[in-house]
Amino acid sequence: MAKDLVNYPSFCTFALMNNIQWSENVIIADAALVDRVAFDLIVNFERMLERRIPQADMAKWVECIALDGGLRNGEHQTTIILTHDKEMTAMKNFVPGQFSEELDGKAFKGNLGEFCFSTPNGEGFVDKDSLFLDTLQTVMQQKEVKRVMVIPEESLYNNVRDIVRKAEDDLKRVTVFAMQPMTGGGFCQEILGYSLMAALGIRGEELEAGVKS
Repeated sequence: MAKDLVNYPSFCTFALMNNIQWSENVIIADAALVDRVAFDLIVNFERMLERRIPQADMAKWVECIALDGGLRNGEHQTTIILTHDKEMTAMKNFVPGQFSEELDGKAFKGNLGEFCFSTPNGEGFVDKDSLFLDTLQTVMQQKEVKRVMVIPEESLYNNVRDIVRKAEDDLKRVTVFAMQPMTGGGFCQEILGYSLMAALGIRGEELEAGVKS
């Protein structure tokens, strides 16, 4: 069951991000990419497993991303920034998934600490790719941030790699998530599909049974 998200203090909102005390852990994700991959997994696994796959549990997903990014149990604080176009109002394959009503400025607590959501769209002044890269560059400049988890469109991979390299911050652990390993980097890499499968409730034993049959 998805966790209930509660209102978070306004200082955590993206509009004030340059004036806040940053979390040590930040997740930056292209919302459209993540939603699209979740949809593809739902379609493929419903066919493979011959059962309905529910929408992905948002809280479960971000906790899995944090674990893959090196976070462990404790009283941590993590900010999740879901960048998107102005026209996109929700991640249709997640629950909760509505940006303004359910996610932006909301938070939940779990075994890994507190997770706060921000869902910027650039207000029509910049496209989502520029917003994503600008956000990453801003985060990489913050000394308080120790762990960064990045989920970009594949077309932005080289830009992400350049931003991370130019930051020259050996104290930050940067993990980039994609559906397949990428060349080069100077950062950790993880497969995005594993966290999404967990959030969709797809179990390893199901996959093994499906392969055998």
